[in-house]
Amino acid sequence: MESRRIAHCEIVVEALAPGAFFVRTAGFESLRRQARDRIVFASPPAKLTRSTATHTDMTATSLDYYGIEELLTEEERAARDRARRFVQEEVLSEIVPCHRAAKFPDNLVPRMGALGFYAPYLKEHGYAGLSHTAYGLIMQELERADSGLRSLVSVQGALAIQAIHSFGSPEQQARWLPGLVSGTLIGCFALTEHGHGSDPGGMETCARRDGDHYVLNGSKCWIGNASIADVKVVWAKDDDGHVGGFVVEKDAPGFRAQDIEGKFSLRMSRTSECWFENCRIPAENRLPKASGLGAPLSCLSHARAGIAWGVIGAAIDCYETALAYAKSREQFGRPIAGFQLVQQKLVWMAQEITKAQLLALRLTRMMEMGSARPAQISLAKRNNVWMALECARKARDILGAAGITDRYPVIRHVMNLETVSTYEGTHDIHTLVIGRDITGISAFGG
Repeated sequence: MESRRIAHCEIVVEALAPGAFFVRTAGFESLRRQARDRIVFASPPAKLTRSTATHTDMTATSLDYYGIEELLTEEERAARDRARRFVQEEVLSEIVPCHRAAKFPDNLVPRMGALGFYAPYLKEHGYAGLSHTAYGLIMQELERADSGLRSLVSVQGALAIQAIHSFGSPEQQARWLPGLVSGTLIGCFALTEHGHGSDPGGMETCARRDGDHYVLNGSKCWIGNASIADVKVVWAKDDDGHVGGFVVEKDAPGFRAQDIEGKFSLRMSRTSECWFENCRIPAENRLPKASGLGAPLSCLSHARAGIAWGVIGAAIDCYETALAYAKSREQFGRPIAGFQLVQQKLVWMAQEITKAQLLALRLTRMMEMGSARPAQISLAKRNNVWMALECARKARDILGAAGITDRYPVIRHVMNLETVSTYEGTHDIHTLVIGRDITGISAFGG
């Protein structure tokens, strides 16, 4: 065992084994003032990568307490870094003005297409052919900026593009996918209805065959970008009561939509309700391979995996903002980072973010092997969104009164994550999905 005495701070580091240590202190009150930001390692030093960057400096290396960087491929790191630079250089200056104005910076849509952000894990029609992990890392960087930014990419890629790629004919794919992938066309995914959110199987929207057309009647609600979408993937029941996918193009007769006003969450996102009133579309616009509710739910699995990664970005932004603030904010003659209750919150955040990173990484590795099950995706979405929302709340608490202003990103993340906790399966619904999986008994109603 080796002991080392460091300067006059009376820190004794006793190395128990390579990379393991504990610290004994004397003169603790003076130590906290003189050496509060110092971390002393036994030899060899453990590798900790940290950043105290605020939301406006995302180019610094992010929180990586367990060295997850070493588990990524060069291609995955490059994809993440490309997204990080894009956010830093082109997005952050837009966030607060757009959040205040409740509008999305539309110029970013084709730009993100050019960068290959829409469903980049697919391999045809101009896709990047990246891993699911690379896709997750891109979502993480986008959500560090704002959940609304990541949501648009999720809807465009994992939902609209995924549906046409998985269930469309070659002719449909050639017709719509190039524009969606490039971002020159905007897509949406219309599943949720006014009366059917957590119970999509109860949908009432119907599509009746009429010669060479289908006639749609019904309504959808909480649909991202429905009011401006060029390509709307709509889920409806056919004459036999089977759920099918139908593409409603822009300006189709009998379709109308309006954006939902008064949102305090996801203010950057266009969220719409829409109606189909004898809306006629060509019969060739039905997705031929989509049969049953499993089709849209399979698309949601891809989007939920992206959410599990994305919310880590929001959590990291909250953690790093709170850490930097706590180290600079002084009360009672010292930085508040020196108080036990503040440290407890920061440690909890670092701990839960690290666990979420490992969970998300393992999930996308299983997706790459083709072995991930929907309930496993539910577990990651459920845990990581809960984690991110709790991190945001703790960060807001550390920031005190400053935490409710948009000078800092924390309160915006708090509000946004309330939506993310609800959409694409609420926390409680995913609880029941996992409960059914581990017990074999369904607790859903009926």
